Amino acid sequence: MISNTVRPFRIPSFLNTKALAVAIAVAAQFPLSAHAADLVRLGNLKFAHYGAVAYMKEIAPKYDLKIEERVFAKGLDIVPAMIAGEIDVSASALEAAITGRATGLPVYLVGGFAKGGVQIVGRPDLNIKGIADLKGKKVGVTRGGPQEILLFAELAKAKLTWSDKKGKDVQILYMGYPDLNQALLTKEIDAMSQSEPYSTQAIHKKYGTQIMKPYDTALGEPVRALVMTEKMYKEKPAVAQRFMDCFVAATRAFLADPKLAEKYVRESMFKNQITSEDYRDAIDNAIFTEDITQSHVQLTTDYMVQFGVGRMAKPPAAKDWVKLDLLEKAKKSYAPR
Repeated sequence: MISNTVRPFRIPSFLNTKALAVAIAVAAQFPLSAHAADLVRLGNLKFAHYGAVAYMKEIAPKYDLKIEERVFAKGLDIVPAMIAGEIDVSASALEAAITGRATGLPVYLVGGFAKGGVQIVGRPDLNIKGIADLKGKKVGVTRGGPQEILLFAELAKAKLTWSDKKGKDVQILYMGYPDLNQALLTKEIDAMSQSEPYSTQAIHKKYGTQIMKPYDTALGEPVRALVMTEKMYKEKPAVAQRFMDCFVAATRAFLADPKLAEKYVRESMFKNQITSEDYRDAIDNAIFTEDITQSHVQLTTDYMVQFGVGRMAKPPAAKDWVKLDLLEKAKKSYAPR
């Protein structure tokens, strides 16, 4: 009598052993393939000295990260996106970061990524030699960044008054970064306090001449800020640390290999819209760095209060929100990958 029972098919034990060995070997070659990389949403700006921050997304897989970059027109524009929970980390002017924290934005300042990056540029036909010559002139600037506070610090040092209305020594006109260059070109403004590489482009194209690099006040060279949400810092400490590890690696790669930095900024960020000369002169005035100090943040905050930049009802104390522990750990453990 034939049985209707179906017997289970069994793989010979020697084949099971071989298959297991192959699987282990494959897993060893691809240790991170078993799970998705951690996503970090990065807010960034399109300036030459923001290049190392942008480059992070290229090397992020080495740190088991996926960095999703979103480029904004100016630093203050990132604040609403962080409030809405759309951005985890942002790179911006320190002044924008301070303003955001003053409005109650739950963020920590975790590093600096560039210093300098500002020039005051005038129309060549006006022969403006120094800040004192700006009396009676129209000066353009973008609101909320180092170019604004440095301009005011220089005007105050020269004992000039200013306002966005007529009646003071200097009339301030607020506009976006690219619009400043166009306004200088068409002679709608007489001078501008502008970020790199836009200031250098105006000089190279000969519709602007350098008045000064405004670093001779107590503020010195401004440092741009890397800001992280408190939520990420507190709830995802391992991801936050790997992000800072990646940041240090990207910055040191650019510092060690200037050709890599130039190629990436000119081709990937600016799509060859700036020349090699534009880039090199801009970076000479905007050095990549990792560092920022609590004292610099506090001094910048104090100057903002003095000049009414950001119009903060309750200025944040640097000691309450500058958290450099992740950066220091990343610097100590850095090793090229």
